[in-house]
Amino acid sequence: MRNRLAAVSLALALGIGGVAVAPGAGAATVHSTPRPVAVAAPGFYAGGTWELYQSNGFTVTLNLTQDGGGHLYGSGYYGGTSGTVEYGAVVDGTSIYFTIGWSNGARGRYTGSLGSDRRLSGLTYDLNNPSSQASWSTTRVFY
Repeated sequence: MRNRLAAVSLALALGIGGVAVAPGAGAATVHSTPRPVAVAAPGFYAGGTWELYQSNGFTVTLNLTQDGGGHLYGSGYYGGTSGTVEYGAVVDGTSIYFTIGWSNGARGRYTGSLGSDRRLSGLTYDLNNPSSQASWSTTRVFY
């Protein structure tokens, strides 16, 4: 009895002190310590009205809103064609990508990155006609 009481006292003292007591031989131990998940914060703000200059001669004007998670919402237009940013557009770190569904039936996929000059540039293509491609850039500086 005295040995048992001493063992319980030692286990309590070690447990209270923050030292884990090892389980007996043959006992299975499962540790499920929650680990934080790293989520990259948007590295710049792409909201507002800005122009995207395409190598095929088109200038696309975007009117975007960006939420705290980096998701983009909004619209764009060029010439007489208007479009809406489709679900799934995200700004992440120094990359940007989004799809615009245009009123003429085209679906433009835009991917790009933030350069050392804080301007965006990238490539676009029509998801309905992938051979229709152009490079693009901005003159706006993004922070």
